[in-house]
Amino acid sequence: QVQLVESGGASVQAGGSLKLSCVASGLIFSWCGMGWYRQTPGKERELVSSMNSDGTTRYGDSVKGRFTISRDNAKNTLYLRMNNLTTEDTAVYYCAAEAGCWFLGGLARSGTRYWGQGTQVTVSS
Repeated sequence: QVQLVESGGASVQAGGSLKLSCVASGLIFSWCGMGWYRQTPGKERELVSSMNSDGTTRYGDSVKGRFTISRDNAKNTLYLRMNNLTTEDTAVYYCAAEAGCWFLGGLARSGTRYWGQGTQVTVSS
């Protein structure tokens, strides 16, 4: 069973920093493409940042230069360091394991993206 558990969301003032964590289980984490997405009420979920299994990263335009994605394969953990936060960053942040991840055991691959439960980030001015 695949589980993604996020933590680290909080309320901070503009200009502050946070670090989100996502612990994954049920997958061969080191072989997975992983990502962080965010969503605000009435809007579609958007990509914040992603990291392939080879370490290739991608960032949304609004977070480039402020957010950094990283992973610790030994701990099955994905991170998102967020600096210089603005009120526009207020959202629920979701960790995702991209489709094509290998399930533990290495006998099958996921056909869909898996999501965590989300963690709230609130930035006040």
